This record gives sequence, structure tokens and C-alpha cells, in this order.
Amino acid sequence: MTVEPIDSDGAHRYAMIMAGGSGTRLWPMSRASVPKQLIPFIGGRSLLAISGERLDGIVAPSRRLICAGDSHKDAVFAAISELAPENWLGEPTGRDTLNAVGFAAFVLAKRDPQAVFAVLTSDHVIEPRSVFADRVAAGFRLVEEDARRLVTFAITPTFPATGYGYVERGAPIAGHRGCFSSLRFVEKPPLQKATEYLAAGTFGWNSGMFIFSAATVCEAIGWYRPDTALGLARITAAFGTHDHSRVMNEVYPTLAKTSVDYGLMEPASVDARLQVCVVPMDLSWKDVGSWPSYGTTLAEDTAGNRGNCPTMHAGSSNMLCVSDDSSHVITTIGCEGLVVVHTKDATLIVPAAMAERVKEMAGLVPPSLR
Repeated sequence: MTVEPIDSDGAHRYAMIMAGGSGTRLWPMSRASVPKQLIPFIGGRSLLAISGERLDGIVAPSRRLICAGDSHKDAVFAAISELAPENWLGEPTGRDTLNAVGFAAFVLAKRDPQAVFAVLTSDHVIEPRSVFADRVAAGFRLVEEDARRLVTFAITPTFPATGYGYVERGAPIAGHRGCFSSLRFVEKPPLQKATEYLAAGTFGWNSGMFIFSAATVCEAIGWYRPDTALGLARITAAFGTHDHSRVMNEVYPTLAKTSVDYGLMEPASVDARLQVCVVPMDLSWKDVGSWPSYGTTLAEDTAGNRGNCPTMHAGSSNMLCVSDDSSHVITTIGCEGLVVVHTKDATLIVPAAMAERVKEMAGLVPPSLR
């Protein structure tokens, strides 16, 4: 492939926020109509709105795209008021992350052949913002210097997590502070391996955030997933025309469900035509995917109790109390380690240790409560 350096004045920098997903582990607040990334439960703001704010000073609002389900279009535009209509990438149905990333890449490559774009998530709380901005800027510079580079961000691990994928960094990249070549990706290791990775100091949690050249992604998908590339090319040809909805609804649901890790990053890591790079992020990264993880965003009292609403506890400890009504009071007596979530039409009570099973309940309740 022919590689031309990309101007590094920021004129070709874009960002795409992936805002799909249902968030069933955060039921009963997260519903089909208002999934977790749109719930205003982080200091009155949604995770999606916070994700957009993190881009201030990094990517201009006019060059920020959002990929999410068509059914959530109005809610997304309400959360991100500066989103331009041409930057809405609506999915008729979710087809996993490779197709979301590929959709953005094909659209951007057509719009700007030199486009370099960050792929960002909408379900994390990341602090401090200054460190995030510094690391994202480093990732942009890597790809602007060499469009063959695929950048992944690795979160410095704080415990031996078994629910995250890991990426191992290799040699430093000359001229780019704190940036490395990648050695390998590891999917959700057992505890013993995760403990070894933590001790090694060369592994990071796979953040699900990336920076790519749009043209390179289009070419690589063509190598690894040619059927997907053909489908995305058809969609892009119709994008912005009166025929877009028909083509999108006809083609997008037929694309094979594949994650960007399996469909792009793993084959690229052993492909001499490309270079996978790792940019470590040493910051606070909270994956708000369950009620206990949401609880870490709230202050706790001396007994370990947390809440986003008025609470009163008598002899209770390690309680998480959540309500969609800021004036609703939750009280407990002699309870330990429970999650209590109140909404206007459903209440959840579950031991924090069993919170992963909430998604089961989300599938069992009547359709009106999903």
C-alpha cells in the first residue's frame, strides 16, 4: 500500500463515538428506549454527553460522528446538541463493532481521503481529562506520521481483572513519547494469568478505543472481510442520498457480526503491511457496565454506603441505592451488600455479588418493562 504522511495541523482529525448497546445489566433504569449511555445518572449527565465533552480541544464538534441505533436518534441529538445531521451514522440493527467502525471509515474516506479518526466508547468515565487528551493527541500523531499504523489505547491495570481483554506492549516507537509497538492481544484471561500480567507491568486493559486512518481501515476490511467491505461500500455510495434508508435497511442487517478486535486488530497484528501500536493510558477508567461499577462513580459514607438520591441507613453497610427521582428517599435497616434501584415502574433488589444476573431479569420481565 502507498502511504503518504498526513498533515498534522488537526485539519484531518475526526472522532466517532460508538453509542450502541442495550446495557441490560443496568436494568431497570436502562431500557430499550433509553439505554445506559443515554441515562442522565452521572451528576445529571449521560455517559454519551460526557464522552462528547471529553473531545473538547481535541476534535472540532463539526468533525465528531456518532454511530448508534436509529431508534435512539432523537435522544442522541438531545444529548449532543452540536451533532451535525451529516455526522449521524444510524444503524437499523446492531452488527457489532467492526461494522460500526467500518461504516465510519468508509463515510470518512469518501468525505476526506486523509481522514484520521478516533474510535471512542460511550460507556466509560475517564479522568483526568488532561491525561486523556494528551494520549489521544499522541495517537493521532502516530497515524498522521504513518497511515499504516493502527493505534489501540491500553488502560494501566489496577487489579487482575478477568472480564477485560489485555494488550501487551513491545518496543518503544522512536520519536513518540510513551508509545509502543504491540506484541499480542489476550482475551479475558483466567485469574492466574491476569495476576501474571499485572505483575509483568507490560500489559494493559484493552480499552476499546482506537485511532485509524479511514482509508487504511477500508483497505484492511477489504483484505480480511471482503463481503463486509462490499456491503459497506454499497451503503456509503447511497449515504446522504434519497436512497440511503432503503440501501441501509437492505444491506446493513446482512453484515456478519464481528468485533473490531477479531475482525481487524488481531489479523492486523500479524500482517507485515500494517503496524499495530499501543498507547498506554495511566488514568482512572471506569467501565460503567453494571450496578456495582456505577457505584464507583458515587461518594461513599463511612459504612461504604453509596447513593444518587437521599438515603437513610440504620446498621446497614456497603449498600448502593439508586433512583431516577432525585427526591425519592431510600431507607434500609440492617442490610449488607445490596443494590437497590428504584424507578417509577420497577424496583430491583439484588446482592451486589450477583449483579451480573440483572441481565437475566431484563430478559424475563414483560416487554413493557424492557
